[in-house]
Amino acid sequence: MGAYLHYDTPGVERMKELSRWLGGTELRAGHTYLPGDTWSNIEGAPAFLYSWARWRKERADRLFVLNVPMLARNEADVPDGKVAELLRSGAQGEYDHHFQRLAERLVVLGVPDTVIVLGWEMNGFNYTHRCRPDPENWKRYWRRIVAAMRSVEGQRFLFDFAPNRGSDAIAWTKCYPGDDVVDIVGMDTYDQPPGHTFDDQVTQPYGLQKQVDFAKAHGKPISYPEWGLFRNGDNPEYMRGMLAWIAEHKPLYHSITDYCPHGVWQCGQNPHSAQVFREFLSTEQGGDRPPGFDREDHRSRPRD
Repeated sequence: MGAYLHYDTPGVERMKELSRWLGGTELRAGHTYLPGDTWSNIEGAPAFLYSWARWRKERADRLFVLNVPMLARNEADVPDGKVAELLRSGAQGEYDHHFQRLAERLVVLGVPDTVIVLGWEMNGFNYTHRCRPDPENWKRYWRRIVAAMRSVEGQRFLFDFAPNRGSDAIAWTKCYPGDDVVDIVGMDTYDQPPGHTFDDQVTQPYGLQKQVDFAKAHGKPISYPEWGLFRNGDNPEYMRGMLAWIAEHKPLYHSITDYCPHGVWQCGQNPHSAQVFREFLSTEQGGDRPPGFDREDHRSRPRD
């Protein structure tokens, strides 16, 4: 179990407070993002990695989960033609050195077993590292990145392939780069269309059931790096459905996006969903939401 609470050092500190709110339930998955604005940031230059590495090394049963962009200017509305050009360059090895540097930094920090959520939501419309403009070169590029990172001595990275739920801009199966370069089949899933009910989200094309079946067919564990509320407001029925799904299918890890409008602890506008979340996951009924967290904060996740 984990939660995305803030990309920087406050995210580490807030994990302890969320655990207290859950009556002592431990968050064993720590989740953050590398900024996708510049190559130097994608190489792991941000100082906040030190805090996450310290947290990971405090206990052997913890996971450090790191979302890694595949291209710089990742949220800069880059047109499809330029994206296709960048993917071709990546597939030819032009950017290998950036990912080798990231791998070296993670090994030096003492987190060689980091879960790398590489090129997340690649089946969507927005990120520069999206797949649709050139799926074949996207897959080649993924393979080059994995090879570059695995070439670093001492690494034990796990690579998580995590599309959006649903078909979105392209069926995510068309972007799957191969069993030898994927360790986990993840999915980012929020309470939004397509899928007006949780059952719809399970059965829709390329939805939750497809993820489970695909992962089983390929011999991979599943994960939910991002999940939470979104278009339908405070929705305790969705929360019950998602938590029951997680309990049934036992992902390697799951990480709720805990800021408004998605979250429960740092977002006071979802009290009924927060109650369900707490009932499912707390070890006891106790603890209070820290002062100042009942507010919308869209600045928690790094943006370009």
